[in-house]
Amino acid sequence: MTQNPPAIHPSRIAHPGLRQKIMSADAAAALIHHGDHVGMSGFTGAGYPKLVPQALARHIQQQHDAGHEFRIGLWTGASTAPELDGALAKVGGMDMRLPYQSDPTCRARINAGDMAYTDIHLSHVAQYVWFGFLGKLNVAVIEVAGILEDGRLIPATSVGNNKTWLDQADQVILEVNHGHPLALEGMHDIYYGTERPPHRKPIPMTDAGDRIGTPYLHCDPAKVIAVVETNLPDRDTRFSAPDEASRRIAGHLMDFFQNEVKQGRLPEDLLPLQSGVGNIANAVLESLNDGPFTGLQGYTEVLQDGMLALLKSGKMRMASSTAISLSSEVMKEFNANLDFYRERIVLRPQEISNHPEVIRRLGLIAMNGMIEADLYGNVNSTHVMGTRIMNGIGGSGDFARNAYLSIFMTPSTAKGGSISCIVPMVSHVDHTEHDVQIIVTEQGLADLRGLSPRQRSRLIIERCAYPDFKPALLDYVERSEANAKAGHAGMHTPHLLEEALSWHARYERTGSMKP
Repeated sequence: MTQNPPAIHPSRIAHPGLRQKIMSADAAAALIHHGDHVGMSGFTGAGYPKLVPQALARHIQQQHDAGHEFRIGLWTGASTAPELDGALAKVGGMDMRLPYQSDPTCRARINAGDMAYTDIHLSHVAQYVWFGFLGKLNVAVIEVAGILEDGRLIPATSVGNNKTWLDQADQVILEVNHGHPLALEGMHDIYYGTERPPHRKPIPMTDAGDRIGTPYLHCDPAKVIAVVETNLPDRDTRFSAPDEASRRIAGHLMDFFQNEVKQGRLPEDLLPLQSGVGNIANAVLESLNDGPFTGLQGYTEVLQDGMLALLKSGKMRMASSTAISLSSEVMKEFNANLDFYRERIVLRPQEISNHPEVIRRLGLIAMNGMIEADLYGNVNSTHVMGTRIMNGIGGSGDFARNAYLSIFMTPSTAKGGSISCIVPMVSHVDHTEHDVQIIVTEQGLADLRGLSPRQRSRLIIERCAYPDFKPALLDYVERSEANAKAGHAGMHTPHLLEEALSWHARYERTGSMKP
Protein backbone atom coordinates (compact mmCIF):
# COMPACT_ATOMS: atom_id res chain seq x y z
CA MET A 1 0.00 0.00 0.00
CA THR A 2 1.37 3.44 -0.94
CA GLN A 3 2.14 5.69 2.01
CA ASN A 4 2.09 9.49 2.10
CA PRO A 5 5.51 11.19 2.32
CA PRO A 6 6.54 11.75 5.93
CA ALA A 7 5.99 15.16 7.46
CA ILE A 8 9.05 17.27 8.23
CA HIS A 9 9.39 18.11 11.92
CA PRO A 10 11.42 21.12 13.06
CA SER A 11 12.19 19.32 16.31
CA ARG A 12 12.55 15.67 17.21
CA ILE A 13 10.57 16.45 20.37
CA ALA A 14 7.59 18.51 19.19
CA HIS A 15 5.40 17.91 22.27
CA PRO A 16 5.83 20.97 24.55
CA GLY A 17 5.28 19.09 27.79
CA LEU A 18 7.75 16.35 26.94
CA ARG A 19 10.39 18.92 25.98
CA GLN A 20 10.25 19.98 29.62
CA LYS A 21 11.29 16.48 30.68
CA ILE A 22 14.58 16.37 28.77
CA MET A 23 17.42 15.35 31.07
CA SER A 24 20.73 13.51 31.05
CA ALA A 25 20.94 9.74 30.81
CA ASP A 26 22.41 9.60 34.33
CA ALA A 27 19.48 11.58 35.74
CA ALA A 28 17.01 9.34 33.95
CA ALA A 29 18.74 6.15 35.10
CA ALA A 30 18.53 7.34 38.71
CA LEU A 31 14.73 7.10 38.40
CA ILE A 32 14.98 3.30 38.11
CA HIS A 33 15.01 1.45 41.42
CA HIS A 34 16.31 -1.81 42.81
CA GLY A 35 13.85 -4.62 42.18
CA ASP A 36 12.10 -2.89 39.27
CA HIS A 37 10.91 -4.83 36.27
CA VAL A 38 12.19 -2.79 33.33
CA GLY A 39 10.98 -3.26 29.76
CA MET A 40 13.48 -1.93 27.23
CA SER A 41 13.20 -1.62 23.48
CA GLY A 42 15.50 -3.55 21.19
CA PHE A 43 15.32 -6.51 18.87
CA THR A 44 18.45 -8.17 17.48
CA GLY A 45 20.68 -5.14 17.80
CA ALA A 46 18.12 -2.67 16.43
CA GLY A 47 16.24 0.11 18.17
CA TYR A 48 17.64 -0.42 21.67
CA PRO A 49 18.24 2.51 24.06
CA LYS A 50 21.86 3.59 23.74
CA LEU A 51 22.62 5.74 26.81
CA VAL A 52 20.22 5.02 29.68
CA PRO A 53 21.30 1.34 30.08
CA GLN A 54 24.96 2.36 30.33
CA ALA A 55 24.09 5.09 32.82
CA LEU A 56 22.05 2.55 34.78
CA ALA A 57 25.03 0.17 34.81
CA ARG A 58 27.21 2.93 36.26
CA HIS A 59 24.56 3.68 38.89
CA ILE A 60 24.29 -0.02 39.80
CA GLN A 61 28.08 -0.31 40.14
CA GLN A 62 28.11 2.73 42.46
CA GLN A 63 25.41 1.13 44.60
CA HIS A 64 27.31 -2.15 44.74
CA ASP A 65 30.53 -0.32 45.66
CA ALA A 66 28.65 1.33 48.53
CA GLY A 67 27.48 -2.07 49.76
CA HIS A 68 23.89 -1.80 48.53
CA GLU A 69 22.02 -4.46 46.59
CA PHE A 70 20.73 -3.30 43.21
CA ARG A 71 19.39 -5.59 40.50
CA ILE A 72 16.54 -5.32 38.03
CA GLY A 73 14.48 -7.71 35.95
CA LEU A 74 15.13 -6.90 32.28
CA TRP A 75 12.53 -7.60 29.59
CA THR A 76 13.13 -6.79 25.91
CA GLY A 77 11.91 -7.78 22.47
CA ALA A 78 14.85 -10.10 21.82
CA SER A 79 18.65 -9.69 21.94
CA THR A 80 20.07 -6.17 22.16
CA ALA A 81 23.70 -5.04 22.18
CA PRO A 82 26.79 -4.74 24.40
CA GLU A 83 25.68 -1.25 25.47
CA LEU A 84 22.58 -2.80 27.04
CA ASP A 85 22.83 -6.51 27.84
CA GLY A 86 26.61 -6.45 28.10
CA ALA A 87 26.79 -3.33 30.28
CA LEU A 88 24.17 -4.56 32.77
CA ALA A 89 25.53 -8.12 32.88
CA LYS A 90 29.07 -6.88 33.50
CA VAL A 91 28.04 -5.16 36.75
CA GLY A 92 25.74 -7.99 37.88
CA GLY A 93 22.74 -5.71 37.47
CA MET A 94 20.11 -8.25 36.36
CA ASP A 95 18.43 -10.85 38.53
CA MET A 96 16.17 -11.99 35.68
CA ARG A 97 16.47 -11.72 31.90
CA LEU A 98 13.80 -12.54 29.33
CA PRO A 99 12.83 -13.51 26.64
CA TYR A 100 16.05 -13.87 24.55
CA GLN A 101 19.70 -12.86 24.68
CA SER A 102 22.90 -13.35 22.68
CA ASP A 103 25.46 -11.37 24.68
CA PRO A 104 28.56 -13.35 25.77
CA THR A 105 28.78 -11.73 29.22
CA CYS A 106 25.07 -12.26 29.78
CA ARG A 107 25.36 -15.87 28.61
CA ALA A 108 28.31 -16.54 30.92
CA ARG A 109 26.40 -15.25 33.96
CA ILE A 110 23.35 -17.35 33.10
CA ASN A 111 25.42 -20.52 32.65
CA ALA A 112 27.31 -19.81 35.88
CA GLY A 113 24.02 -19.57 37.77
CA ASP A 114 24.54 -15.90 38.66
CA MET A 115 21.48 -14.70 36.75
CA ALA A 116 18.07 -16.23 36.07
CA TYR A 117 16.89 -16.47 32.49
CA THR A 118 13.45 -17.30 31.14
CA ASP A 119 13.55 -18.40 27.50
CA ILE A 120 10.13 -17.65 25.96
CA HIS A 121 8.56 -17.97 22.52
CA LEU A 122 8.67 -14.39 21.25
CA SER A 123 4.98 -14.36 20.31
CA HIS A 124 4.07 -15.14 23.94
CA VAL A 125 5.89 -12.31 25.70
CA ALA A 126 3.42 -9.45 25.19
CA GLN A 127 0.40 -11.51 26.17
CA TYR A 128 2.19 -12.89 29.24
CA VAL A 129 2.61 -9.29 30.39
CA TRP A 130 -1.03 -8.39 29.66
CA PHE A 131 -2.14 -11.48 31.58
CA GLY A 132 -0.02 -10.53 34.59
CA PHE A 133 1.98 -13.78 34.40
CA LEU A 134 5.31 -11.97 34.84
CA GLY A 135 4.35 -9.44 37.51
CA LYS A 136 4.13 -5.67 37.26
CA LEU A 137 6.12 -3.74 34.67
CA ASN A 138 7.49 -0.77 36.56
CA VAL A 139 9.46 1.18 33.96
CA ALA A 140 9.72 1.18 30.16
CA VAL A 141 12.83 2.55 28.42
CA ILE A 142 12.06 2.97 24.73
CA GLU A 143 14.10 4.36 21.83
CA VAL A 144 12.12 6.35 19.25
CA ALA A 145 13.00 8.42 16.21
CA GLY A 146 10.84 11.38 17.25
CA ILE A 147 7.88 12.70 19.24
CA LEU A 148 5.02 14.46 17.44
CA GLU A 149 3.29 17.55 18.80
CA ASP A 150 0.33 15.49 20.03
CA GLY A 151 2.61 13.01 21.81
CA ARG A 152 2.53 10.18 19.28
CA LEU A 153 5.89 8.46 18.88
CA ILE A 154 7.73 7.71 15.64
CA PRO A 155 9.17 4.21 16.13
CA ALA A 156 12.83 3.49 15.40
CA THR A 157 14.38 0.49 13.62
CA SER A 158 12.60 -2.10 15.74
CA VAL A 159 9.13 -2.36 17.23
CA GLY A 160 9.43 -5.57 19.26
CA ASN A 161 7.34 -5.35 22.44
CA ASN A 162 7.42 -1.55 22.61
CA LYS A 163 3.65 -1.16 22.27
CA THR A 164 3.10 -3.44 25.24
CA TRP A 165 5.85 -1.86 27.34
CA LEU A 166 4.37 1.62 26.77
CA ASP A 167 0.84 0.40 27.56
CA GLN A 168 1.68 -1.64 30.64
CA ALA A 169 4.51 0.25 32.36
CA ASP A 170 3.79 2.57 35.28
CA GLN A 171 6.50 4.97 34.11
CA VAL A 172 8.24 5.61 30.79
CA ILE A 173 11.67 6.90 29.81
CA LEU A 174 12.07 7.85 26.14
CA GLU A 175 15.36 7.98 24.27
CA VAL A 176 14.96 10.15 21.17
CA ASN A 177 17.70 9.14 18.75
CA HIS A 178 18.62 11.84 16.24
CA GLY A 179 20.69 9.23 14.43
CA HIS A 180 17.57 7.59 12.98
CA PRO A 181 16.23 9.32 9.86
CA LEU A 182 12.80 10.88 10.25
CA ALA A 183 11.97 9.31 6.90
CA LEU A 184 11.33 6.10 8.87
CA GLU A 185 7.94 7.63 9.59
CA GLY A 186 5.27 5.68 7.75
CA MET A 187 7.16 2.36 7.62
CA HIS A 188 5.60 1.00 10.82
CA ASP A 189 2.21 -0.59 11.38
CA ILE A 190 1.25 -0.72 15.05
CA TYR A 191 -1.87 -2.80 15.62
CA TYR A 192 -3.99 -1.85 18.62
CA GLY A 193 -6.76 -4.39 18.07
CA THR A 194 -5.54 -7.22 20.29
CA GLU A 195 -7.63 -8.21 23.30
CA ARG A 196 -7.42 -10.60 26.22
CA PRO A 197 -9.48 -13.79 26.07
CA PRO A 198 -12.43 -14.24 25.83
CA HIS A 199 -12.76 -11.04 23.77
CA ARG A 200 -10.22 -11.79 21.04
CA LYS A 201 -11.10 -11.34 17.39
CA PRO A 202 -9.32 -12.51 14.22
CA ILE A 203 -6.31 -10.48 13.14
CA PRO A 204 -7.44 -8.91 9.83
CA MET A 205 -4.45 -9.90 7.69
CA THR A 206 -4.48 -11.99 4.51
CA ASP A 207 -1.28 -10.72 2.87
CA ALA A 208 2.23 -10.07 4.18
CA GLY A 209 1.98 -6.43 3.12
CA ASP A 210 -1.38 -5.64 4.75
CA ARG A 211 -1.45 -2.59 7.00
CA ILE A 212 -3.95 -2.95 9.83
CA GLY A 213 -2.83 -0.32 12.36
CA THR A 214 -1.21 3.08 12.70
CA PRO A 215 2.35 4.25 11.90
CA TYR A 216 2.81 5.51 15.46
CA LEU A 217 3.23 4.28 19.01
CA HIS A 218 0.88 5.75 21.59
CA CYS A 219 1.90 6.72 25.11
CA ASP A 220 0.18 8.77 27.79
CA PRO A 221 2.51 11.80 28.21
CA ALA A 222 1.69 11.84 31.92
CA LYS A 223 3.54 8.50 32.33
CA VAL A 224 6.75 9.86 30.78
CA ILE A 225 9.23 10.70 33.55
CA ALA A 226 12.26 11.47 31.37
CA VAL A 227 13.31 12.19 27.80
CA VAL A 228 16.94 11.61 26.81
CA GLU A 229 18.38 12.75 23.49
CA THR A 230 20.93 10.60 21.67
CA ASN A 231 22.60 10.48 18.27
CA LEU A 232 24.06 6.98 17.98
CA PRO A 233 23.84 4.14 15.45
CA ASP A 234 22.42 0.69 16.02
CA ARG A 235 24.77 -2.25 16.54
CA ASP A 236 26.74 -3.09 13.40
CA THR A 237 25.41 -6.56 12.51
CA ARG A 238 28.19 -7.97 10.37
CA PHE A 239 27.82 -11.13 8.34
CA SER A 240 30.60 -13.32 7.02
CA ALA A 241 30.70 -14.16 3.34
CA PRO A 242 28.95 -17.51 2.81
CA ASP A 243 31.36 -20.42 3.29
CA GLU A 244 31.24 -23.64 1.31
CA ALA A 245 28.92 -25.36 3.80
CA SER A 246 26.44 -22.47 3.74
CA ARG A 247 26.45 -22.36 -0.06
CA ARG A 248 25.80 -26.10 -0.25
CA ILE A 249 22.92 -25.83 2.25
CA ALA A 250 21.47 -23.02 0.16
CA GLY A 251 21.89 -25.08 -3.01
CA HIS A 252 20.00 -28.03 -1.53
CA LEU A 253 17.15 -25.70 -0.59
CA MET A 254 16.98 -24.13 -4.04
CA ASP A 255 16.71 -27.60 -5.60
CA PHE A 256 14.02 -28.52 -3.08
CA PHE A 257 11.97 -25.37 -3.78
CA GLN A 258 12.14 -25.93 -7.54
CA ASN A 259 10.97 -29.50 -7.12
CA GLU A 260 8.11 -28.42 -4.85
CA VAL A 261 6.97 -25.97 -7.55
CA LYS A 262 7.25 -28.72 -10.18
CA GLN A 263 5.18 -31.06 -8.01
CA GLY A 264 2.52 -28.39 -7.50
CA ARG A 265 3.08 -28.09 -3.76
CA LEU A 266 4.37 -24.51 -4.00
CA PRO A 267 3.33 -21.67 -6.30
CA GLU A 268 5.92 -20.24 -8.70
CA ASP A 269 6.46 -17.22 -6.44
CA LEU A 270 6.75 -19.59 -3.45
CA LEU A 271 5.08 -18.52 -0.20
CA PRO A 272 6.09 -15.78 2.27
CA LEU A 273 9.59 -16.45 3.59
CA GLN A 274 10.70 -16.41 7.20
CA SER A 275 14.43 -16.49 7.69
CA GLY A 276 16.26 -16.87 10.99
CA VAL A 277 19.31 -14.88 12.03
CA GLY A 278 22.83 -15.65 10.86
CA ASN A 279 25.18 -16.44 8.01
CA ILE A 280 23.42 -19.58 6.74
CA ALA A 281 20.13 -17.70 6.49
CA ASN A 282 21.83 -14.92 4.57
CA ALA A 283 23.41 -17.47 2.23
CA VAL A 284 19.95 -18.88 1.45
CA LEU A 285 18.60 -15.41 0.74
CA GLU A 286 21.60 -14.69 -1.49
CA SER A 287 20.84 -17.86 -3.45
CA LEU A 288 17.22 -16.78 -3.85
CA ASN A 289 18.49 -13.53 -5.36
CA ASP A 290 20.40 -15.56 -7.95
CA GLY A 291 17.57 -18.07 -8.45
CA PRO A 292 14.55 -18.30 -10.73
CA PHE A 293 11.87 -17.14 -8.28
CA THR A 294 10.29 -13.69 -8.56
CA GLY A 295 7.46 -11.83 -6.83
CA LEU A 296 8.63 -13.11 -3.45
CA GLN A 297 7.35 -11.90 -0.10
CA GLY A 298 8.98 -11.92 3.32
CA TYR A 299 7.15 -12.34 6.61
CA THR A 300 9.79 -12.61 9.27
CA GLU A 301 10.95 -11.18 12.59
CA VAL A 302 14.31 -9.70 11.53
CA LEU A 303 15.08 -8.15 8.16
CA GLN A 304 18.79 -8.70 7.43
CA ASP A 305 21.17 -7.85 4.59
CA GLY A 306 20.05 -10.73 2.37
CA MET A 307 16.38 -9.80 2.39
CA LEU A 308 17.14 -6.14 1.74
CA ALA A 309 19.14 -7.25 -1.31
CA LEU A 310 16.09 -9.17 -2.56
CA LEU A 311 13.97 -6.03 -2.24
CA LYS A 312 16.60 -3.93 -4.00
CA SER A 313 16.89 -6.36 -6.93
CA GLY A 314 13.13 -6.59 -7.33
CA LYS A 315 13.04 -10.35 -6.66
CA MET A 316 11.03 -9.61 -3.49
CA ARG A 317 8.09 -7.23 -3.64
CA MET A 318 7.27 -6.82 0.06
CA ALA A 319 8.81 -7.68 3.43
CA SER A 320 7.19 -7.60 6.86
CA SER A 321 9.27 -7.73 10.03
CA THR A 322 9.55 -6.38 13.55
CA ALA A 323 13.16 -5.16 13.19
CA ILE A 324 15.77 -4.11 10.66
CA SER A 325 19.20 -5.43 11.65
CA LEU A 326 21.78 -4.60 8.99
CA SER A 327 25.52 -4.32 8.56
CA SER A 328 26.79 -0.73 8.57
CA GLU A 329 27.40 -0.78 4.81
CA VAL A 330 23.88 -2.00 4.00
CA MET A 331 22.37 0.39 6.55
CA LYS A 332 23.87 3.27 4.55
CA GLU A 333 22.15 1.94 1.44
CA PHE A 334 18.88 1.59 3.37
CA ASN A 335 19.02 5.15 4.75
CA ALA A 336 19.96 6.61 1.35
CA ASN A 337 16.91 4.99 -0.28
CA LEU A 338 14.29 5.15 2.43
CA ASP A 339 11.57 6.40 0.07
CA PHE A 340 12.02 3.19 -1.96
CA TYR A 341 12.13 0.85 1.05
CA ARG A 342 9.28 2.54 2.93
CA GLU A 343 6.95 1.36 0.15
CA ARG A 344 8.19 -2.23 0.47
CA ILE A 345 8.81 -2.80 4.21
CA VAL A 346 6.34 -2.97 7.09
CA LEU A 347 7.61 -3.05 10.68
CA ARG A 348 5.13 -4.51 13.18
CA PRO A 349 4.96 -5.44 16.87
CA GLN A 350 6.44 -8.89 17.44
CA GLU A 351 3.10 -10.12 18.75
CA ILE A 352 1.94 -9.73 15.10
CA SER A 353 5.16 -10.57 13.22
CA ASN A 354 5.34 -13.85 15.18
CA HIS A 355 1.64 -14.52 15.66
CA PRO A 356 0.70 -18.19 15.07
CA GLU A 357 -2.65 -17.22 13.55
CA VAL A 358 -1.06 -15.03 10.89
CA ILE A 359 1.82 -17.45 10.24
CA ARG A 360 -0.60 -20.29 9.54
CA ARG A 361 -2.99 -18.18 7.44
CA LEU A 362 -0.23 -16.83 5.19
CA GLY A 363 1.41 -20.26 4.86
CA LEU A 364 5.02 -19.36 5.59
CA ILE A 365 8.18 -21.14 4.57
CA ALA A 366 10.10 -21.09 7.86
CA MET A 367 13.89 -21.49 7.70
CA ASN A 368 15.78 -21.56 11.00
CA GLY A 369 19.14 -22.66 12.35
CA MET A 370 19.79 -25.30 14.98
CA ILE A 371 22.55 -26.71 17.17
CA GLU A 372 21.74 -30.37 16.57
CA ALA A 373 19.07 -32.78 15.38
CA ASP A 374 18.59 -36.41 16.30
CA LEU A 375 17.79 -39.48 14.25
CA TYR A 376 14.04 -39.00 14.62
CA GLY A 377 13.91 -35.30 13.76
CA ASN A 378 13.87 -33.66 17.18
CA VAL A 379 15.79 -30.38 17.18
CA ASN A 380 17.88 -28.59 19.81
CA SER A 381 18.36 -24.94 18.94
CA THR A 382 19.31 -23.48 22.33
CA HIS A 383 21.61 -25.61 24.51
CA VAL A 384 25.21 -26.73 24.01
CA MET A 385 25.68 -30.27 25.36
CA GLY A 386 22.23 -30.07 26.88
CA THR A 387 22.99 -27.74 29.78
CA ARG A 388 24.64 -24.53 28.59
CA ILE A 389 22.32 -21.96 27.02
CA MET A 390 23.54 -20.40 23.79
CA ASN A 391 20.94 -17.75 22.95
CA GLY A 392 17.32 -18.87 23.18
CA ILE A 393 14.42 -20.24 21.18
CA GLY A 394 13.51 -16.78 19.89
CA GLY A 395 10.79 -16.92 17.27
CA SER A 396 11.78 -20.26 15.77
CA GLY A 397 9.06 -22.11 17.68
CA ASP A 398 6.40 -19.61 16.65
CA PHE A 399 7.24 -20.20 13.00
CA ALA A 400 8.15 -23.90 13.00
CA ARG A 401 4.92 -25.17 14.52
CA ASN A 402 2.64 -23.03 12.36
CA ALA A 403 4.44 -22.71 9.01
CA TYR A 404 3.46 -24.37 5.73
CA LEU A 405 7.02 -25.70 5.58
CA SER A 406 9.25 -26.02 8.66
CA ILE A 407 12.94 -26.19 7.73
CA PHE A 408 15.96 -26.47 10.05
CA MET A 409 19.53 -25.97 8.84
CA THR A 410 23.04 -26.54 10.21
CA PRO A 411 26.46 -27.70 9.08
CA SER A 412 26.78 -31.45 9.76
CA THR A 413 29.71 -30.94 12.17
CA ALA A 414 31.05 -28.36 14.61
CA LYS A 415 34.32 -27.67 16.43
CA GLY A 416 36.49 -28.74 13.52
CA GLY A 417 34.67 -32.02 13.04
CA SER A 418 34.82 -33.18 16.66
CA ILE A 419 31.05 -32.73 17.12
CA SER A 420 28.39 -34.34 14.96
CA CYS A 421 25.31 -32.16 14.61
CA ILE A 422 23.30 -35.31 13.86
CA VAL A 423 23.19 -37.38 17.06
CA PRO A 424 21.30 -40.43 18.38
CA MET A 425 19.26 -38.26 20.76
CA VAL A 426 19.35 -34.49 21.13
CA SER A 427 20.65 -33.32 24.50
CA HIS A 428 17.85 -30.76 24.78
CA VAL A 429 14.55 -30.54 22.87
CA ASP A 430 13.19 -27.24 21.58
CA HIS A 431 11.31 -28.50 18.51
CA THR A 432 9.82 -31.97 18.62
CA GLU A 433 9.70 -34.26 15.60
CA HIS A 434 6.10 -33.10 15.08
CA ASP A 435 7.25 -29.57 14.19
CA VAL A 436 10.20 -30.49 11.95
CA GLN A 437 9.56 -31.30 8.30
CA ILE A 438 12.88 -30.64 6.56
CA ILE A 439 16.46 -30.99 7.86
CA VAL A 440 19.33 -29.63 5.75
CA THR A 441 23.09 -29.83 6.16
CA GLU A 442 25.82 -29.32 3.58
CA GLN A 443 25.63 -33.09 3.02
CA GLY A 444 22.06 -33.00 1.79
CA LEU A 445 18.36 -32.49 2.53
CA ALA A 446 16.06 -34.91 4.36
CA ASP A 447 12.35 -34.45 3.62
CA LEU A 448 10.68 -36.01 6.67
CA ARG A 449 7.07 -35.31 5.72
CA GLY A 450 4.86 -38.35 6.16
CA LEU A 451 7.64 -40.62 7.42
CA SER A 452 7.56 -42.81 10.53
CA PRO A 453 10.37 -42.39 13.11
CA ARG A 454 12.30 -45.43 11.84
CA GLN A 455 12.02 -44.20 8.24
CA ARG A 456 13.24 -40.79 9.34
CA SER A 457 16.30 -42.19 11.06
CA ARG A 458 17.78 -43.82 7.99
CA LEU A 459 16.98 -40.86 5.72
CA ILE A 460 18.60 -38.37 8.11
CA ILE A 461 21.74 -40.51 8.31
CA GLU A 462 21.86 -40.97 4.54
CA ARG A 463 21.21 -37.36 3.59
CA CYS A 464 22.45 -35.18 6.46
CA ALA A 465 25.15 -36.85 8.57
CA TYR A 466 28.85 -36.26 7.99
CA PRO A 467 30.48 -39.37 6.42
CA ASP A 468 32.83 -39.95 9.37
CA PHE A 469 29.83 -40.33 11.70
CA LYS A 470 27.48 -42.29 9.44
CA PRO A 471 28.71 -45.80 10.38
CA ALA A 472 28.35 -45.15 14.11
CA LEU A 473 24.87 -43.64 13.65
CA LEU A 474 23.72 -46.55 11.52
CA ASP A 475 25.18 -49.00 14.02
CA TYR A 476 23.21 -47.28 16.80
CA VAL A 477 19.98 -47.55 14.80
CA GLU A 478 20.50 -51.22 13.97
CA ARG A 479 21.35 -52.20 17.54
CA SER A 480 18.40 -50.17 18.85
CA GLU A 481 16.06 -52.03 16.52
CA ALA A 482 17.59 -55.39 17.45
CA ASN A 483 17.12 -54.56 21.12
CA ALA A 484 13.48 -53.70 20.44
CA LYS A 485 12.89 -56.89 18.46
CA ALA A 486 14.27 -58.83 21.41
CA GLY A 487 11.48 -57.36 23.50
CA HIS A 488 13.63 -54.98 25.54
CA ALA A 489 12.20 -51.75 24.11
CA GLY A 490 9.48 -50.39 21.84
CA MET A 491 9.91 -50.66 18.09
CA HIS A 492 8.14 -47.39 17.20
CA THR A 493 11.02 -45.12 18.25
CA PRO A 494 13.80 -47.51 19.30
CA HIS A 495 16.61 -46.25 21.51
CA LEU A 496 19.41 -47.66 23.63
CA LEU A 497 18.79 -45.55 26.71
CA GLU A 498 22.20 -46.26 28.25
CA GLU A 499 23.84 -44.96 25.04
CA ALA A 500 21.41 -42.30 23.79
CA LEU A 501 23.43 -39.37 25.21
CA SER A 502 26.78 -41.13 25.25
CA TRP A 503 28.06 -39.06 22.32
CA HIS A 504 27.63 -35.86 24.35
CA ALA A 505 29.18 -37.47 27.42
CA ARG A 506 32.16 -38.59 25.33
CA TYR A 507 32.65 -35.06 24.03
CA GLU A 508 32.54 -33.60 27.54
CA ARG A 509 35.06 -36.21 28.66
CA THR A 510 37.48 -36.28 25.68
CA GLY A 511 36.74 -33.23 23.51
CA SER A 512 35.36 -35.32 20.65
CA MET A 513 32.22 -37.30 19.85
CA LYS A 514 34.28 -39.74 17.81
CA PRO A 515 34.92 -43.12 19.48
